[in-house]
Amino acid sequence: MSTLTMGILAHVDAGKTSLTERLLHTAGVIDHVGSVDAGSTRTDTMDLERRRGITIRSAVVSFELSGVTVNLIDTPGHSDFIAEVERALSVLDGAVLVLSAVEGVQVQTRLLMRTLQRLRIPTLLFVNKIDRMGARYDELLRDVRRLLTPAVVPLGTVDDLGVRVAAFRPYPLGAPEVDEVLAERNDKYLARYLADELTADDQLVELADQVRSGVAYPVYFGSAITGDGVPELIEGIVTLLPRATGLPEDPLQASVFKVERGPAGEKIASARVFAGTLRAREPVTIHRGGRAPAASAVAAGGSPLGATYSSKPSSLLLFSQGETERVDAVAAGRIVALRGLKEIRIGDQLGSPSGRGGQLFAPPTLETVVRAGDRIKLFQALQQLAEQDPLIRVRKDEEISVSLYGEVQKEVIASLLLEEYGLEVTFDQTRPIHKERPVGVGAAVREMGAPGNPWVATVGFRVSPGSGIDYRLDVELGGLPRAFHTAIEESVRQTLLQGLYGWEVDDVRIELTHTGYSSPVTTASDFRRLVPVVLLKALDQAGTTVLEPVNHFELDLPPDAVSPILGRLAESHATVETSQIDADHAQLTGLIPAGRVHAFESQLPGPTHGEGILLSTFDSFHPVPGTPPIRPRTDGNPLNLKEYLLHLNQQ
Repeated sequence: MSTLTMGILAHVDAGKTSLTERLLHTAGVIDHVGSVDAGSTRTDTMDLERRRGITIRSAVVSFELSGVTVNLIDTPGHSDFIAEVERALSVLDGAVLVLSAVEGVQVQTRLLMRTLQRLRIPTLLFVNKIDRMGARYDELLRDVRRLLTPAVVPLGTVDDLGVRVAAFRPYPLGAPEVDEVLAERNDKYLARYLADELTADDQLVELADQVRSGVAYPVYFGSAITGDGVPELIEGIVTLLPRATGLPEDPLQASVFKVERGPAGEKIASARVFAGTLRAREPVTIHRGGRAPAASAVAAGGSPLGATYSSKPSSLLLFSQGETERVDAVAAGRIVALRGLKEIRIGDQLGSPSGRGGQLFAPPTLETVVRAGDRIKLFQALQQLAEQDPLIRVRKDEEISVSLYGEVQKEVIASLLLEEYGLEVTFDQTRPIHKERPVGVGAAVREMGAPGNPWVATVGFRVSPGSGIDYRLDVELGGLPRAFHTAIEESVRQTLLQGLYGWEVDDVRIELTHTGYSSPVTTASDFRRLVPVVLLKALDQAGTTVLEPVNHFELDLPPDAVSPILGRLAESHATVETSQIDADHAQLTGLIPAGRVHAFESQLPGPTHGEGILLSTFDSFHPVPGTPPIRPRTDGNPLNLKEYLLHLNQQ
């Protein structure tokens, strides 16, 4: 039996989880369709998800449709949980993007569509809620063509739009309405269409080819609540989306896209098997994922980025017919939950690297301080949450802080900490995450035995602008025991988490220029304590600039709102790059500091009469104008920044 791994994606409240319920009911997995409002849906398993009526963590369910085994991944719709969506996209064969016939194209819809197009993931569009008052057809299709893609192929019309009995009326196979759209993207098909040589089967084959090539996007209309239009969507899923291509006899290739904790605190990793066969209790080679680990993961130990190691899964749970079943082996095309891999992380590759993955969305650009009565328990709990979402970085010092995508995510973290760990927490005000980059060249050396050096070690560094963290040796590798070199490099990377102004330093080249030790007195601890002092002194000599995260924005609004909105953008330190103003529509694009997006967005409804739509995505880091903001140091030094640098320069 062929297999298909597909995702259901949408802006929050478009009806994505309700559609999942309808598909499960049609497949015979559930006896009745659950309700998001009642908290009875199959894929929203967390109490918090059911109470809030939103999807927070991706859920997997497998079932059969018309002879095809479908692995369905239900993803969050809220932008604060975009990292969950990212991980699902890395393992998909195809996708269904859900829109609301009432709300239409929303901010998250546009972001998701762009990503699906960039990855060339074959996608079907399902316009939900045709039975709701205010549902639209022609106007909505115009918005889809303008805001998502002109390559849409409507596969039917709607009767009695906006009332309970609304019904999707599909075009018959071979309909000229479909042929005309397909012919626009294939000259050979156009010639046959004009010569009246096409059959209904030709249309189906061409539609499937264009969908799988990512150049056409069929549009279905329906209602997940009433079930109308869902049979036609299922037919499209089965006939238009591509199947898995890996074979069980191929070399093993699998990718971990989710990690959660079981009842006893054990790790459970969900993985897509792209090729080969994964077996329980047999050694498997694991390649550490290609993304820099979270700070919490570094603190927790484990294999470093790029490492390869071997481990044995103690058991395999295959997703099948709405449940999981314990099996001894899982073949290509399926999704499996693995137990017994203690060091496993999201993004890890099993067997041979699949070439999939990599970061699709920008990392969080906001952070907040978290406080609780039990700091140790809080840090441990946040580390476990960061394992489930590696883009949440946990930073510990006198204060504990976490990185975030938005305010809703902060509320969810607070609820999870209370319900799962019994921790009642408070948060400081959310603030943007800045970075530091060197602007010149600096050097510093501290010799063993010199005044002011209480450690039995010599270290020297040269610091200059670079790309990423470029650490190099300008000394003989054999001049120090390997353990000392390891201690130096690890201390360098740890020190760079806190630059001169307290922000993480990147795009820096670090050259180790001097080393020395005295055997058997010197220990790795001597280097770990000396490195921050010398490196910060070299960094101070080079100088750094502080950069803030800046987002690219697209703003759709009524023409009469342009003037007041330009004033609000100026107050937000935004820069408008392009403007397009027509009789009934206006669009502005430009750059805005990420830390000002939330406040600006909250001002949109008034001047735009509730019609303003802001799409904001991370662009890059830009130098902060004026006095650089200082982030509190996290190295435990009691001196403030200026006193500390003065202290270093006096040594």
